[in-house]
Amino acid sequence: MKQLTVVFYLTFLFYGTAQDSLSTVLPENQDDTLHSPKKAMLYSLALPGAGQIYNHIAMPKGKKKAFWKVPIIYAGLGITTYFILENNKLKNDARAEYEFRIANNMSNDAQFANFNLSGVLTTYNQSLRNRDLMIFGAIIIYGLNILDAGVEAHFVNFDVTDDLSLQIKPAVLNSNALGMHLSFNFR
Repeated sequence: MKQLTVVFYLTFLFYGTAQDSLSTVLPENQDDTLHSPKKAMLYSLALPGAGQIYNHIAMPKGKKKAFWKVPIIYAGLGITTYFILENNKLKNDARAEYEFRIANNMSNDAQFANFNLSGVLTTYNQSLRNRDLMIFGAIIIYGLNILDAGVEAHFVNFDVTDDLSLQIKPAVLNSNALGMHLSFNFR
């Protein structure tokens, strides 16, 4: 976990220095008009989904499409948080039941009345594992939120027009071999 955190911060540090060196190359008046991927990532770091909204606002009028990701981000974070809390509660209940059974040789919680001692211990281990997996899932969703904001910020002003096209056609290479003919058009 500590290694993942270090890699995460080093990525932001490296990305920030690369962005700063780019801004020194650009003229002063052009720097204000550029949409900043760094800013989009920082917004998403501070508040999940904020980078997507920032990208949505910066997109040209006909291409706005970034806002629909925000409910998905919050649904993913909400679901994983719910399961983190539920599995943590079950883990704590199983631990308390196990310790009570060791001390008193009888059941305390009706939730575990049909379990023997090893069943309570198995429930504890499963809920611990499930809680840790959900924590990992929440971190992945949070990280993808930040990554998506940065990647989409790079494509805010990217224009794909009809002048750029790819055509795929069947072709005869020689008298007894068939192939594909790829044609790229850049106008």
